[in-house]
Amino acid sequence: MSLPATIPVPPISIAGFKDVYRVPRVEEALSELQELGAGASEALRATYLRMIRTGGQRFVIKPSALPDIDALIGELPNFEEPLEDIRKQLALCLSSDDPLELEPILLLGDPGIGKTHFARRLSKLLGTGYSFIGMSSLTAGWILSGASAQWKNAKPGKVFDALVNGDYANPVIVVDEIDKAGGDAQYDPLGSLYTLLEHDTAAEFVDEFAEVPIDASDVVWIATANDARSIPEPILNRMNVYAIEAPDEEGARRIAASIYEELRNEHAWGRAFPRELGGESLDRLGRMKPREMRRMMLAAFGNAKLAGRSEVLPEDFTDERVAKKARIGF
Repeated sequence: MSLPATIPVPPISIAGFKDVYRVPRVEEALSELQELGAGASEALRATYLRMIRTGGQRFVIKPSALPDIDALIGELPNFEEPLEDIRKQLALCLSSDDPLELEPILLLGDPGIGKTHFARRLSKLLGTGYSFIGMSSLTAGWILSGASAQWKNAKPGKVFDALVNGDYANPVIVVDEIDKAGGDAQYDPLGSLYTLLEHDTAAEFVDEFAEVPIDASDVVWIATANDARSIPEPILNRMNVYAIEAPDEEGARRIAASIYEELRNEHAWGRAFPRELGGESLDRLGRMKPREMRRMMLAAFGNAKLAGRSEVLPEDFTDERVAKKARIGF
């Protein structure tokens, strides 16, 4: 089976507009804040003023036709099951004027098998935004939902940031390593997901910092985890759960080819490199975990340039610091 020469190009997206918050409600909140005088939070005041200035409208994206799911399955064969379900959901959305709506997804599998890469590729295929929230090193309960402005150094949560400071009403938001979210009895890092993963309640999501309703009902949620046992049952029940196996040798080469093409297309310097990675170089990259392929590929591009070449050769995969991390699975 031949390797894909290029990353599939999504069909032209249909861009509408949606209010993710109501400006009059923000103006009302700002007026109430002004009445507090010197005791008011300057950070909150600045947030309200920025929200009023930028307005609440954001792009809501929907493909104009069914994207090339088969090509993406070719790139990421170990993700065929979730991609087939996404195909069905997209077909329903595209058959009417309904907005893009995908069920929340939980990808279960060993570290480094390409779960995050899959989420990034899906956002590109859909033509919408992408936001990443890593949970493994976070213990604060407010990382998703924000912290009250009454607390020192408080700020909005990641969901507020993606919708209010981003361009899209329906971005792909990845909650990475959801099973490693730390917390204590007072602050549950996953508590806000009970609201956010339900379409109706997500439409009136309130960040604890801003305290004005935000419409998060169109967010495309993708969570990743190594083990489902530490994830609360109510969250599992709100998501479509998929067990993802590590790619086989051929699948790993396909992922490597995809990452090479993706990096080449993302940067102006990439145009100087051939459209396809050479066979032996592809073999070397394919022996790594998908998590490390992107990092090692970028290092190889740099090594090639330092050697005065515009072609990556096998000897360019010699960044010992990156290679060591790839070997031990970090």
